[in-house]
Amino acid sequence: MDLSTNYMGLSLKHPVVASASPLSESLHGIRRLEDGGVAAVVLFSLFEEQIQQENEVFSRLLTAGSESFAESLSYFPATTAHHAGPERYLELIRRAVEAVDIPVIASLNCVSDEGWIDYARQIEQAGAHGLELNIYGIETDPTISGGEIEQRYVNSLTAVKSAVHIPVALKLSPYFSAMAHMAVRLERAGADALVLFNRFYQPDVDVERLDLHPSLELSSPSEIRLPLLWIALLHGKLRLSLGATTGVAGAGEVVKYLLAGADAVMTASALLRHGPSYAAVLVKGLEHWMDAHGFASVTLLKGIMGHDRIANPAAYERANYLKVLDSYQMPPV
Repeated sequence: MDLSTNYMGLSLKHPVVASASPLSESLHGIRRLEDGGVAAVVLFSLFEEQIQQENEVFSRLLTAGSESFAESLSYFPATTAHHAGPERYLELIRRAVEAVDIPVIASLNCVSDEGWIDYARQIEQAGAHGLELNIYGIETDPTISGGEIEQRYVNSLTAVKSAVHIPVALKLSPYFSAMAHMAVRLERAGADALVLFNRFYQPDVDVERLDLHPSLELSSPSEIRLPLLWIALLHGKLRLSLGATTGVAGAGEVVKYLLAGADAVMTASALLRHGPSYAAVLVKGLEHWMDAHGFASVTLLKGIMGHDRIANPAAYERANYLKVLDSYQMPPV
């Protein structure tokens, strides 16, 4: 049975990939993920704010040191793994690439073109096999149009693609007014893959303290519907790879994403809940399903439930909306 797949130009032994999470914040964690059975690992994101913060601290240390002793120039601020600065991040890439046999994909979250370009180059030089641009931002300025925001995405991608030769994926939010058109624009701008979708971590309101309460909840299988829909709708319309993320709890979600047209299925929540070895459980479950349904390879099943291949494509569109509403049954009182 052939489980291999190609994602953003990288050959993977199977489609299950570890998405960015605390599990990939250390070399020990990355090794555990490889031992657990993932086909590739996306490192936790390096944020431009962290880069700027470290640069500011470094500048202050240089100034302070110039007024005292030369030895003071060797002192650097300590950082935790979760808030690792750029140098530590690049060192992690270098060590991970040497230590494991699976592709190591870096993740970069920046705002300015300078941040994207400079650190994308350094990430490539550190040996990363690919780069995921995790574009996370909520535009609150009412004078900024949707077109301007979309152009910002295209500009960021173009800037990075002009600076590196490794494959580049974009991890997107679902909040575009014309998602299919945006996907085509990003492909034309050089994207090697799209990852659907990023999860915004919205704060909750503490009604007693009248304060905002930031919270992070692991994804649930119910969240699979939106990325599943868009992967199915985009399948066959793009040449780039499609990465699926969010809502993977078991092998069933892996199968669904592949049937819709995903080239790779990423998970963090399931691995955080059950440990890195759960990746092997997902892969084994995929094998069992394929064997039971007569599929000899992932290539043969990938996309057969995509919008471009099913007998009734209207099931993915508005034509099915009324039918779904009419089928709802009120629970007995």
